[in-house]
Amino acid sequence: MRAVALGGGHGLHATLTALRRLTDELTAVVTVADDGGSSGRLRRELGLLPPGDLRQALAALAADGDDGSLWADVFQHRFGGSGALAGHAVGNLLLAGLFEVLGDPVRALDEACGLVGARGRVLPMSPEPLDIEAEVTGLENGELSRIRGQVAVASTPGQVLRITLRNPGHPGAGPRACEEAVQAVLDADVVVLGPGSWFTSVLPHLLVPELHDALIRTSATRVVILNLVPQPGETAGFSPERHLDVLFEHAPRLRVDAVIADRDSVPTPAGLRRAAAELGGRAYLADIADPDVAGRHDPDALAGCVREALGSESGEEGTWR
Repeated sequence: MRAVALGGGHGLHATLTALRRLTDELTAVVTVADDGGSSGRLRRELGLLPPGDLRQALAALAADGDDGSLWADVFQHRFGGSGALAGHAVGNLLLAGLFEVLGDPVRALDEACGLVGARGRVLPMSPEPLDIEAEVTGLENGELSRIRGQVAVASTPGQVLRITLRNPGHPGAGPRACEEAVQAVLDADVVVLGPGSWFTSVLPHLLVPELHDALIRTSATRVVILNLVPQPGETAGFSPERHLDVLFEHAPRLRVDAVIADRDSVPTPAGLRRAAAELGGRAYLADIADPDVAGRHDPDALAGCVREALGSESGEEGTWR
C-alpha cells in the first residue's frame, strides 16, 4: 500500500506514526510556511525552507533500533543556554546545511532519510518557503482584517475565515508545488489529510494549485482525520463538522471517502455523518485518543481505525481503490 500523508508539525507526526503500522510505502508531504521559532530564524537568516515540520516528519519515520532511534533523538534535541544556538534543534541545523550544500531540498531530504533510516520519504509541499495570509474577523470593531504569517494566524484572538498562500520569493506568482509530492499523490493508494493545525498545517496543501489538482485527480482513497479538540485561536469554537465545512470552502471540488474522529470529541455524531456524506464520504468514530497523554492520538488505535476505514480488516485483496 502506497500511503501519502499531508500536514505539518505534531499532527503529521501522529499520522505518520500510525501509518507506519500499516505500510512502509509511506510519503510525508509537509507544509513550508512556518515562520516562528528556530525554523523562522533559519528561514529569515538563510532564505531556506523552514526545516522544523520536515524534521518532525523525519523523526516519525526514523527506523526502529539503536541507530535510527539515536538519530531521531539527536534530530529532535534542542540546544539550551542563551547564545546564538539557543532554541535551535539539531535536525533543523543539519537540514539547513544540507539545503545549502546540495541546493535541492528534495535531494537533501532524501539524504536525511537515509541518515535516520527512514521508512518512507519526506517531501516539501513546495520547493520554496511560502507565507500564509488570513482573513480574520473580531480584531477591529467587527471589521474584516488581514494578517500574514503562520505564527500570527495560529495565535490570533480573532476568528479565521479563510486563508491564501503567498510566494514571497516571487510576489507575482502563485505557490509552486514540489513535483515529487504531486506525483506521490497521483500514485498513492491512500491519501490522508490531518490532524493538525487546520488553517496553518492542513488547508495550505489545498491551496497549491498542482497539489490541489492531484488531490482531486488521484484514484487513492482520501481520508480526513479530525483533531481531538479545537485549537485556541485557529479553530476555537469549531465543531467537528465545521472543520469539514471549512475544508470544502477552500476546495469545493475535493471529495473524501472517509472522515475519522475520536468518539468523545464528537458531540453530535449525526451531524458529522451528514457533513461527511456531503463531501462524498463516511464518518468513522472510534476511541482513538491516547488515554495517557491529553490531546494526542493513540497510534495503534488510529492505525486500526484507518484500516477499518479502508475496508481491509480482513486483509482481502481488492479493498484498495
